[in-house]
Amino acid sequence: MTLGTRLLTWFRGEAVGTDSFGNRYYRERGSRKLRRGGGRFSREKRWVIYNGEPEGSKVPSEWHAWLHHTVDEVPRADRPRYPWEKPHQPNMTGTRYAYVPPGSILRGGHRPPATGDYEPWTPEQ
Repeated sequence: MTLGTRLLTWFRGEAVGTDSFGNRYYRERGSRKLRRGGGRFSREKRWVIYNGEPEGSKVPSEWHAWLHHTVDEVPRADRPRYPWEKPHQPNMTGTRYAYVPPGSILRGGHRPPATGDYEPWTPEQ
């Protein structure tokens, strides 16, 4: 966290919750009348302090919606989950858990030979 974020959190921040990754979410303390008409002055300020490396993909979807003012209600940890919902997983690109498809040079570059249905393009002369 930067010095500016630390000062904002100490003097004007109100903690609203944490997620399963340990990220802490804040809103601006105090209920001042907000100007209407769009723009940044018509909404309260909300922010996250990451647990560890600041990586935007570590924010679960319900907290992302709250941060971006898509929903006004603070997400609850005890909310019921639908059977089709999977647990949030951060972006694994660049880690050893990244998806590497078959035939990738990261897997040795071996892929099955073409089956004969491929016809290369050749320019007409």
